[in-house]
Amino acid sequence: MIEVHDLSKRYGDKTAVDHLTFAVQPGRVTGFLGPNGAGKSTTMRLILGLDRPNSGSATIGGVAYQSLREPLRKVGALLEARAVHTGRSAYNHLLCLAQSQGLPRGRVSEVLSLVGLTEVARKRAGGFSLGMGQRLGIAAALLGDPQVLILDEPVNGLDPEGVLWIRNLMKSLAASGKTVFVSSHLMSEMAQTADHLIVIGRGRLIADESVEAVIATSSGQSVLVRTPQPAQLAKELERGSNADPAEDAVPVSVTTADDGALIVRGMSAAEIGEKASAARVVLHELTPQRASLEEAFMELTRESVEYHTGPDAAAPPTGLEPEPSPESEAAE
Repeated sequence: MIEVHDLSKRYGDKTAVDHLTFAVQPGRVTGFLGPNGAGKSTTMRLILGLDRPNSGSATIGGVAYQSLREPLRKVGALLEARAVHTGRSAYNHLLCLAQSQGLPRGRVSEVLSLVGLTEVARKRAGGFSLGMGQRLGIAAALLGDPQVLILDEPVNGLDPEGVLWIRNLMKSLAASGKTVFVSSHLMSEMAQTADHLIVIGRGRLIADESVEAVIATSSGQSVLVRTPQPAQLAKELERGSNADPAEDAVPVSVTTADDGALIVRGMSAAEIGEKASAARVVLHELTPQRASLEEAFMELTRESVEYHTGPDAAAPPTGLEPEPSPESEAAE
């Protein structure tokens, strides 16, 4: 288990991690989410002892990473896949790591086969593509058959087959009782892979819940309703929501889709069905619409985004812009 307690890290006047506390449990894939600049990579570096915190602690199995003997047997990590000696072959890169930890030579061939690099094992890592380099980094993380895996953007550069492979691998490792902690910007991938989510923004904890619980908080939850009497039903639903509203009640909104269906928010399918029955309105369809993880994530982190896109950012240019000066190009 990974435990982070009241962890803080500052770089000058910039607070990257701000009194962060959470635990990553074994037996499940825990996704680590946050906008750019949220402090995810810094937090992972602090857990792995690559940076020193200003306050708080991070432990793995109750022990700081620096105190682990033969750490690759306890923790496998992928933070920067291309951090390899470019002149070494994939095999020799892993062999060097294995020998530093007292691991058998045969384990190198095992992990190379596992990640699909057997055919290029003797080729220099400097000539690898982004996806091949990513597979080599994953092989290094798995080398010691550790109980804890910390992976930063593991699907980066992988093709669809590789994405499916790493997804299934992480799930199988978690199912075997290992602790799997993975960061990603791909919400669709996290929705399919993670069991639990830790979401941070500006270095602070925003959510520490199951994927289902995070999605359930989204206002994107709605019900699709098809009826031959849409105007009558919409009137009934809006009337019912205004009759005796509770202080903490979610306001009901009814909008009409392009195909004439009603999109109802703030009311469950059961409640809509009951009101339709009472008003003798015929229903052809009554389908709850689940919000996506992406929608829930955007709502959760709306106030924590460092770089906001302007309303005209995607608009095509309307005229010629002056060429940048050499000084401005250098500043960039």
